[in-house]
Amino acid sequence: MSAQHLLRALGWPPHHRIDVQTRHGMLVIRSASDGLHQVGSRGDLPLPASARHMCRIEPGQPVLLAAIVTHDLLVVHSVSTVVRLLADLHTHLAGAGNES
Repeated sequence: MSAQHLLRALGWPPHHRIDVQTRHGMLVIRSASDGLHQVGSRGDLPLPASARHMCRIEPGQPVLLAAIVTHDLLVVHSVSTVVRLLADLHTHLAGAGNES
């Protein structure tokens, strides 16, 4: 997966070592000098199959990438996570509209 613009914002050049973990249905990628993975030579980001599977991300499925530059993190959200978060937000907004 190419994420060159986000990788530049994070300051992660090609071959930069990273750690990939799953948390709450998301992939959380952080800079790690001892990381098992690395940014590809063309700025592509490895997403291990086992981690994708745990987050229900199918090959070729669109994802939402979010760089949290202040914490040196990149978060990969699956489509199902984005849909769920937006549904929760919209439900909250609809309920808040009835309180005024």
